[in-house]
Order: sequence, then C-alpha cells, then structure tokens
Amino acid sequence: MIDGLKPYPAMKDSGVPWLGNVPEHWELRRMKTLLHERVEKGYPDQPLLAATQSKGVVRKEQYENRTVLALKDLHLLKLVRVGDFVISLRSFQGGIEYAREQGIISPAYTILYPVHKDLHGYLARLFKSRPYVENLSLYVTGIRQGQNIDYEKLSRSVLPLPPLPEQAAIVRFLDHADRRIRRYIRAKQKLIKLLEEQKQAIIHRAVTRGLDPNVRLKPSGVEWLGDVPEHWEVRRVLSCLEGTRAGIWGDDPTPANEADHVTCLRVADFDMSRLSIHGSKLTKRAVPASLRNPRLLAAGDILMEKSGGGETEPVGRVVLYDENVAPHAICSNFIVRLRPNATTEPKFLLHVLAIMQVTRRNVPCIKQTTGIQNLDERAYLSLAIGVPPLVEQQAIIASLTNRLRPIDKAASRARREIDLLREYRTRLIADVVTGKLDVREAAARLPDEIEEPEPLDETEAEGDADDAGVGDADEMIEEAET
Repeated sequence: MIDGLKPYPAMKDSGVPWLGNVPEHWELRRMKTLLHERVEKGYPDQPLLAATQSKGVVRKEQYENRTVLALKDLHLLKLVRVGDFVISLRSFQGGIEYAREQGIISPAYTILYPVHKDLHGYLARLFKSRPYVENLSLYVTGIRQGQNIDYEKLSRSVLPLPPLPEQAAIVRFLDHADRRIRRYIRAKQKLIKLLEEQKQAIIHRAVTRGLDPNVRLKPSGVEWLGDVPEHWEVRRVLSCLEGTRAGIWGDDPTPANEADHVTCLRVADFDMSRLSIHGSKLTKRAVPASLRNPRLLAAGDILMEKSGGGETEPVGRVVLYDENVAPHAICSNFIVRLRPNATTEPKFLLHVLAIMQVTRRNVPCIKQTTGIQNLDERAYLSLAIGVPPLVEQQAIIASLTNRLRPIDKAASRARREIDLLREYRTRLIADVVTGKLDVREAAARLPDEIEEPEPLDETEAEGDADDAGVGDADEMIEEAET
C-alpha cells in the first residue's frame, strides 16, 4: 500500500512542535482563518446528535443507550450542518469530530464550518490524526469533569494547509487505504466470530453432556439442558456455592493511608475472550478494613456482572478471579462475587455460567431501569444445571483446556493482527496529513472505487467508552436552562 511512497523533496520548519517539518510549498494558517464558528439555535424539530470518538457526529438514536436524551428547551441547542466540525467535551481525548448528519447538539459544544467547502475532507483527517489529538491537550481548560477545549486559544493555533488539488489527492489516497484496511479487519473479525462459535459449541457439549459419547442419559427436566448423563445431579446453581457477596459502592474518602487502598475490579476489567481479568489499567480505591475484609477476593472466586449491559449484551457475564493479576482486590458494586464450594470446580461452574449468559438463560431474571440492566442474581442462581462429580468436573476442564488452546491461540493471533492494522492505519494517516509522505503520484494511479458502507456493528476505534456525548446530559440540560 505504501510501496513507492517517498518524502517530499523540499521541506521547511513549521515552527510548530507537534507538526515539525512540512513540505516547502504548504501554507501554514491560523485555524480561525480556515474555520468560522456557527452559533445557530431555534431548530427544536431537528434530530438530536451525539459527538462520538468512534463514529463522528451521529444521531443519538444510532448510539444505543449510551447517551441520554435532553427533551426540554431544544430550541436552545446548536444546529450542526453536514460538513461541520464539532469540538465536544471529550475532544481533547479523541480529536475534533466531523458531522455527516444535520441536527442539534449541546450548546456546550463549539460548532465550526470551513470557509471553503473543499477543505472539510483534509481537515477531517487532520483533526483525528494522532499528532493533532495529542497537541489538543495544550488547549484544555478546567479540571476533571469540567475539562474542555479553550477555542479562543485554539483558534489562534497554526494548521498545515496543502494546495487544494493536493488535499484531494491526500483524501483519495487515505480513503483507498482505509477501505482496504477495513476489509482486512472485517475478515479477521469474521474469523474470530467463527472461532468463538466453535469454542462455545465445544464448551456447551462438554458441560452439558460430559466427555463420554456413549454415556447413558436421563431427562434433566430443564428445557435448555435437555438430557444429561444418568449419574449427574440436576440442581440449582446456588447449591454449588459457598456464598455470594456484593461489591462495594464508590470511593470512601475517609482512609488517607496508602495501606487502605486496594484494587477494585470493574466490568471494564473483564476479558471475555478468556473469561479472565485484564492485567492493565486496574483501579485503586480507598476502602476501610471494616468494609474491605469481608469482600476481599480469593483464588477460585467467580465474578459476575449484575448491573450494566445493553440490549446487545445482557448482563451476567462472568470471569475467574486471578490473584496473580490483581492481588488484594475487591469488586465494584456492579459485580457480585460467587465463591464455589468444595464439591465444585470453579472453572467448570465458570463455563456453565458463561454458556448460560451466551444462550441468554439470564434474560427472564433481568430488570431494565433507565437504560441499565439489573440482574436478580438470587433468581438467576436458582436456575438448575447439570452437575457431575468433582473428579469428572476436573477431567472436563482438563480436556477443554487442551481442546480450546489452539482455538484461543488462533483468535489471539487474529486480534493481534487487527491491532497492528489499526496502528498501521493510525501511523499512515499521521504521516500523510502532516506532510511526511508524498502520496500525489500514488493517488493518481488509484482505480475508481465505490464507497463501502461501514457495518454498524464493527468496532473500529479504541476507547469507545470515552466517546463524547456519554455523560454529557447534565452539561446539556444545564446549558439549555440558562
């Protein structure tokens, strides 16, 4: 894809640290000379928009339940037109967003439009490039949740500006590269999906029928289980547990000693591909001993998501606690700790609960409130499962470990390849929009291609949970009421 690409023959110092050297014939312009601010209100009938880091500016209705609709004083919200740029409350984290939809958005946001209609393609890519996003931290004002970009200061910043024909070549080349990379990523994602389906089928068979294909069966009396080995018991999940314990809510500000800080595991720390915990970015919380000690996790504990989720992913996801990854830890209030008893192999029960969640056996036990799912764990854990003797549980886990190892390895390799493709794309965009690679000849040789619509379920961006618009309802309503 980058075969034959070379640096520009003549470069100059931009005088801008994040930009470095740029092609000699490129202009350097202040942002306010290229973009004007749009402040248009009084359009209450226009659709509500959300500024997201992964999809740009989209209709809130397309963004599931992750944003909150403000339904009053809509005439005070700002109009966004197609081709505008939106500086949101999270732009210093993910860049300035490009609008492909017309609608209205929080008055706390800054809306910009290009002075020349042909500028938007190049600027859209520049504003999401890694060097530019990192540069935005210089223009942040406020602290913590009140952080925002100071546009008055940002408007005086310097931007690179290639000639219009060269901008068109850059956009053409990057569009072509992006289409090819997306095809590769979708192919890898399909492979991962097939591997996960194969893995689930193997697990389902093992934890509901065992390892002996010739074993005598009996009716379980449980619809989703069907027949189970004759010597297995059919009993409630609760009977496999020594006990359960809810997680802890929020931070306690009282303890000042560092010794009172423990790791607090969240649903965001769940690695569902391995039913285990991510080993990075774990959160520390100050928790007094009176609350901490009864809730400290131990080897063999299963952590189950009891609140959160969404329509496409019902709550009830489970992982196995690993004291080597997160020693001296508790779990958050969105999680319930399940501690298997002496007759239960933790990994066996883990796989059973994972299969129950995937096959949505937990749905009747879920209550939906204000966009949040809450699992009635007592009702859910009262559901019946097939339970073999402990020795057989351990044999099933040993067999699954061997059979699933090549599948996990193939899926892990595919995920790594996706990460590399995304990193390659990020670096390519940065090098092209800042003038480090000359794509003019390469763009001229490209064939005409039909734009491919992006699948709505494709996860393309890092840090989706930080998308702008999430949690911005308070600012939106407050601004609208003033």
